[in-house]
Amino acid sequence: MRILLDTQILLMWIEGGTALNARSKAVLEDPRNVILVSSISAAEVAIKRAIGKLNAPTIDAELIGEEGFVELPFTTAHAARLLTLPLHHRDPFDRMLVAQAQVEDVVFLSVDARVDRYEYRRLPTA
Repeated sequence: MRILLDTQILLMWIEGGTALNARSKAVLEDPRNVILVSSISAAEVAIKRAIGKLNAPTIDAELIGEEGFVELPFTTAHAARLLTLPLHHRDPFDRMLVAQAQVEDVVFLSVDARVDRYEYRRLPTA
């Protein structure tokens, strides 16, 4: 399964994964899954660090590789999806991540209930 991580999930994982629920941890630890980290998450962390809203490590290609994850660049196809994405909330980072999940047809792993109003693939229930 291909899974795109929400920035918050990524940061919880990097911090040791103790804040993640058992199901999320199992999915992230399963070697059969391809875990994607968006360039949008790297930008979100960099911006929030720069303005003092977040204390987190830099998300770069080295860190992504060390975790065994795969970088997913934000493309013009992803940007185009934003035109038709409902405005359920105004967080631009979340909207871009949802757009990527939709265009790439991957599971989006998030703990943010606000993004649940969007249509995207979720983890199977069984």
